[in-house]
Amino acid sequence: MYKVLTPKNDELLERYYQFRWRILREPFNLPLGSEKDEYDAVAHHRMVINANNEIVAVGRLHFNAADEVQIRHIAVDFDAHGKGLGRVIIAALENYAIGQGAVRAVTNSLETSEAFFASCGYEKQESAPKDLLKLKRIQMVKQLGTTQRILMHPKWCAELQQTWQTTIPISEQMGIQVYQYDGLTFEVRASLNKNINLHGSMFAGSIYSLATLTGWGLIHLQLRQRALTGNIVLGDGQIHYHKPVTSQPRGIADLDALQGDFSQLSNKQKTRIELSVQILDGLQAVAEFNGVYWVLPVTD
Repeated sequence: MYKVLTPKNDELLERYYQFRWRILREPFNLPLGSEKDEYDAVAHHRMVINANNEIVAVGRLHFNAADEVQIRHIAVDFDAHGKGLGRVIIAALENYAIGQGAVRAVTNSLETSEAFFASCGYEKQESAPKDLLKLKRIQMVKQLGTTQRILMHPKWCAELQQTWQTTIPISEQMGIQVYQYDGLTFEVRASLNKNINLHGSMFAGSIYSLATLTGWGLIHLQLRQRALTGNIVLGDGQIHYHKPVTSQPRGIADLDALQGDFSQLSNKQKTRIELSVQILDGLQAVAEFNGVYWVLPVTD
């Protein structure tokens, strides 16, 4: 399980800079302190921690102008490459920038990082000034729009979408779609038009179905993450409605709201999973679902 944090207190900042030095500067035999620059004091920092509270990725941005940010110091632990954590950091920084009114992001990337930033939507513009390592850099640019969508493990997400359509027919009738998965947060959207009642808002039953499928989907993706199989069933669920849904229905589930021991499946034991799902009407939270799911081992 991973979580994105903003290092604010002294202890977290010390760990953050130590990690940045270890990944970005120590391999070049540069001393402690070389990982910092004059923009750090006015920059906005993010870090990803794992279930053991260990830092596994970091990144930073600062504003070049009111509408432009520069992203720097993206670093991922050597043992965590290939898990999409660099994309998670980029998405977190970009979403913060968008919220502050930025419309453009730039990065002076090493040539070895060009493919990574290109996969995040950045385009090569021109050569950039060398840094203290005297390595050749490339300026890459991305136009920022709405909150950046990211699909970690797109094949798993496509498989989940297909599973819903073939085994849970109501999902297609409701216009249920996997929208976003960044390894930490899973978002599902539905069509308001396909679920609208005579009051012009979403049926309460459709809201409940959206919530249960969002939770079901996050558990499914976690099984794939752990190379496990099992049949997911809803054991119990309670939902609290605060306001009607009258625009874009969104179901959001976070890993930090999931509790359960998946390892029991390896011993052919059923596993109890508890999690909560937030239902949003556009950007406004309007309902909260708390569910108990059971994952049943697949018998031969």
